Parts: sequence; structure tokens; C-alpha cells
Amino acid sequence: MNENMIPVVLVFYPFAGALMSGIIGRKKETVRDYFADFIVVSEFLLAFVLFVGNAGQGGAKTFYQCYLPGVCGMGLHFTVEGFRLLYGLIAAFMWMMTTILSGEYMRHHENRNRYYLFLLATLGATMGVFLSADLFTMFIFFEIMSLTSYVWVAQEETESALRAAATYLAVAIVGGLVMLMGIFVLYHELGTLNITELFLAARLYSGNRAILYGAGACLLVGFGAKAGAFPLHIWLPKAHPVAPAPASALLSGILTKTGIFGILAVSCHLFLFDGAWGSLILGIGVLTMFGGALLAVFSVDLKRTLACSSMSQIGFILVGVGMQGLLGEENLQAVHGTLLHMVNHSLIKLVLFMAAGVVFMNVHTLDLNEIRGFGRKKPLLKSVFLAGALAIGGIPLFSGYISKTLLHESILEYGGGSLMKAVEIIFLFSGGLTAAYMTKLFIAVFVEKNKDDGKQAQYDEKRKYMNPGSGFALSASAIVLFLWGLFPYTLMDRAARLGSSFMNLTVSEEAGEAVAYFSFSNLKGALISIIIGAVVYMLVIRKLLMHEGDYVDKWPKWLDMENLLYRPLLLGFLPVVCGIVCRVFDSIVDITVVILRKTLYKDSPLPYERWEGNVITEGLGKMMNVLQSLRNHLWGRKKQTHKDFVHLTAARMEDFRESFMIIQRSLSFGLLMFGIGLALTLIYILWW
Repeated sequence: MNENMIPVVLVFYPFAGALMSGIIGRKKETVRDYFADFIVVSEFLLAFVLFVGNAGQGGAKTFYQCYLPGVCGMGLHFTVEGFRLLYGLIAAFMWMMTTILSGEYMRHHENRNRYYLFLLATLGATMGVFLSADLFTMFIFFEIMSLTSYVWVAQEETESALRAAATYLAVAIVGGLVMLMGIFVLYHELGTLNITELFLAARLYSGNRAILYGAGACLLVGFGAKAGAFPLHIWLPKAHPVAPAPASALLSGILTKTGIFGILAVSCHLFLFDGAWGSLILGIGVLTMFGGALLAVFSVDLKRTLACSSMSQIGFILVGVGMQGLLGEENLQAVHGTLLHMVNHSLIKLVLFMAAGVVFMNVHTLDLNEIRGFGRKKPLLKSVFLAGALAIGGIPLFSGYISKTLLHESILEYGGGSLMKAVEIIFLFSGGLTAAYMTKLFIAVFVEKNKDDGKQAQYDEKRKYMNPGSGFALSASAIVLFLWGLFPYTLMDRAARLGSSFMNLTVSEEAGEAVAYFSFSNLKGALISIIIGAVVYMLVIRKLLMHEGDYVDKWPKWLDMENLLYRPLLLGFLPVVCGIVCRVFDSIVDITVVILRKTLYKDSPLPYERWEGNVITEGLGKMMNVLQSLRNHLWGRKKQTHKDFVHLTAARMEDFRESFMIIQRSLSFGLLMFGIGLALTLIYILWW
């Protein structure tokens, strides 16, 4: 096989597996489950072999490229380099573990065949996003991924699941359309969509740079919606609680990173070292970081808390992306911190959401008051969850501490006066909120006793709470997370260098080895966040957010952006405004037509009022009457005809008009007109 076809295999192999699993599952569900496991394991092994064989060369080299001409008009262009290879490996690893867990988790659920089909299809689409070499290819697979992952959210088909799925799909579609508009503008202005060519094309661009910012803003809306960035985060807290836990792990750990990947493609290529763009991303990141952490503190649902936590951690990553633009060529720590926190968040949420799935499999609820005490005598589940909680909390000796330290140092390195000081304070405070809500989750599920003694006794007696396959998925994921954080210089720093090419890092990579992660100045930031977390947990969560020993969600119900802003705006305000505008323009057109008919286009006066037909039918009929008269006088004297062709042509016109109206109201005519319009559009695009 041609080596350059490797990206195509990584992308389309899961699609083929999805089709086969759907066929197999109609007859043999058990065989289907094992077949799905085989697909994801083989996909991971291929990605792992590629990673081991190429990652040692660093992140400054493109390993494989492939172009499929003619597909979707512009063709599909794939490439594999350090950053893409790393995230392809992480995606394959996460799919492998969640698919293994799905065997037990989905055992008693309906529509399992549909679940596995779209699980594998989404893997192929996600690989397509990460391995895309241009924005057009990225858009194609981005939209496929949005549609296939929609099925995850709607899987249970409950009222809440369908509503959350509708929100998820609406955000995805609107974001995709806005993104497509940005791609059109960008291609028109720069003449290329190849990611590696954007920076040079932007530097040589002689037009109005505001147009490029407008295109970038459109792309930011599309990618930010998938990433869960404020204010397009509304799907995150609602989709995760209703989706199956394995799907939630992928939604949080990988699908949000496709949005970050797109934002990085725009920020590190189109707007490289652009301070204004960096400030915009930084502002969005700060709002997302703090807002998600605040929502998580108030939440009393296990998976919803983890979903809000994902929003917050995406904010941390966006802070790193923003700092890359502000720091310019001296952005090594921001680049490394951004990539490492992306990887950390992916691995951490894999562990935490799968652990939450194990809880839900046994208790069938996610309310902290109901599941309180479930894990008190379950050391394996407790250890797995604790590893994820310590890592995401930024506790020293765990992986989250390393990436957050790099991000914090990039803020300190920039300086910038009181504004950046405020960013640093919010950064540390958000880290404290993270420690607080993760402490709440761990103590509620693994330390406290349930208020119902009978229920607590059932929890304590339940020893077989997951099968060996699920145990392997959780244990292996936690071990990878533990080893990843245990060797920051050996593993994490080397992995960080894989992002140098994609993020256009220009400073020496050797400077990364000088970071003293465990110096007092770096430990001080983590210590401040831990102290803030302890204070928030003791004074806010235990004192204000608990009532008579129960956790209480005191977040104002009306303060829901979807119900407060988006639904009234899109389903109420805009239709009314557009209806009024259309009615006004319709009236203006009608009045204009009447005025023109009375003045400039006034009908010519006739000596009599026409009782049927129109000018054309009357003229044609009179002409035929003359011809009839000539015939009768010249060669048709023996068989003369005396028809009134004026009446006959008017009658035929009425018959034709009635038949045409019937056709116009038919579905076939509508489809015919749509086909003609689509054909004309395609001809126009191909011609120009």
C-alpha cells in the first residue's frame, strides 16, 4: 500500500466498519459488539504504530500527504504531521476504551445497532477533521461529525434527550453555516484554503484586512460552537447528562477538541502573532473558563458537573491560544501549555466520564443526593476517579498541574498591567473553583454516606459493579493518565514539541527544558488555587449550597441562556421582525405596482370591454378568423367552416392556465424547479 494512503485508511476504515457493524447487528448483536471492538482496536494499533515510527522525528516534519481529487468538487486533502498524529492517536485510544465500556453500558438499552453504527462513523469523521490539510476538507468532515454525533445525544429518545439533541443540532447547523460563509469569503480573498498557506497568503494580501477579520470571526463562530466556548456553550450542560456515558466522554474529550483544532488553524496560520485576534480569543477564553467553573460549582448532577467542567477547561485552553497571539514569537510556553492542556483534558474526561458511566449503570441516576456513598467500598472506582479529579484540579505531581503552570507562566511573561493582572486572578480563581467542585463530587460519591441507610447497605454490598471489560477500560485509561503526569520532562515535554509545526512555533525548542515545574514560584500558583478551592468548598458548597444535608442547585432557573436568549430570539423575535419587514416590503411593492398601472403603465383604452381572453388570444383569434374567411372564399367553398377562433383561443388559454396551476401546486413540480435551480447553480459555479 502506498504510504501516502495511510491518512485515507485512518479516515475511511471506521466508516466501512460502521456499515459492516450495522449489517452484522441486524442478525447477531454479540458478534456486532466484538466486531466494533475489533475495528477500534485495529484503528488504535495503526495509529500507535505510526506514532512510534514517526513521533521521534519531532513536530516539524510532515510525514504523509494524500489528495483525493474531484471529491465534493474541490477534492479532499489529508496530511499527517506531529500534532495531527498525536491527536489521531488520542482519538483512537479514547474510542477504543469507550467502545469496550459500551459493551456493558449499552447492554440493556434499545437501538444499540444504531448506537454502534454512529459511534464508528463519528470516529471516521473525527479522524477526517484532525487529518485535514485544508479548511474545505475540515468543513466536510466537521459537518459529518456533527450529524453523526447528534444521534448520541438523542439515543435515549426521552423528552429531555430529544430537546438537548435539538439544541445540539441547531448550534451545529448554525455554526456550520456561519463557518461555510467564512470559508467562502476567505477563499475569495486569499485564493487558498490550505492551512499551511494561509499565513503567507494573508501577509501578501493587499485588500481590506477587515474582510479577513470578518471571515475569521465566521470561522470562530463555527469552531467555537463545537468547542463549547461562551456564549455558544449552551449544548454542553444539556447534552452530556442525557447522552450515554461513553458518548459523553467522547463529546467532552475529543469532539470539543475538533473545535479547538479549527480555532488553532485560524489563530496560528491566518492570524499568527496578531495581537488584536489574540485579545479576542483571550477574552472569550476567560469568560468560558470562569463561567463553566461557576456552573459546575452549582450543579448537583454528576455528569452535568463534568460537562460544565469541560466548558471551563476549554476556557483554559482558549486562554493559551489567546496568549500565543499576544506573546508573538516568544510564545513557547503558551504553545506547549495549550497542547498539553488539550491532551490532559481529553485523557482526564475519558476517565471521569467512564467512571460516571459505571455509577449510572448501577444506580440509574446522576443526582448527587441519590448516588451519595456509592463508591465508599469500591477501591478501584475510587482510585480511578481520584486520579482524574487530582489531575483536572491542577494538583502538583499530576498532569493538569504541568499544563496549567505553563499557561499561568505565559500570562506572567506577557505582563501587560492591570488588565492582565485581572486575567491572572480569574485564572487562579477558576482553578480554585475546579478544585472545589471536584472535591464536592469525590466526597459525595466516595466518602459520605447516603442518608438512606438501606440504600447505603445495598451500595456497600454491591461488589460486582462492572465486568472485566469495563474494569480494563477504566484501569488502563487511569494508568495512562497517571504515567502521562508522572514523567513531565520525559513524556509531556516531548509531546508538547509535536505541536511546534502546526502552531508555527519559532523560538528554540530547547527553551522548553528550562521550565522548573516544581520551583516555589510555580508551586505558589497551584497553592493559591488549592486554598481558594478549600475556602469555596467549606464556605460556599457546604454552607450555602446544602440544605438539611442535601446538595441543592441554587442556580437561578431563569438564568438559562438557551431559554432566556436564544429560543426567544430565534423562535419568537426574529420570525416576528422578519414577518413585519416582509409585510412592509410586500405592501410597498403592491402600492408601487398600483401606481405604475395607473400612470406609466396605464392600460390603453378599448372601444369595448373584452369579455374573455386577453390581447394575445384576441389578436391570434382574429388572425385565424381572417385565414378561415380566405379559405372559405378561395379553395373551401364546398366545405366551408365558420368557427369563432377568438373564443376558441381564449378557451384553450384558460384550459392551459388551469392545468399549469394544478402542476404548480404538485410536489413533482416543486422538485423539478429545485432540480433546475440546483443545476443552474452548479453550472454557474463550474463556469466561473
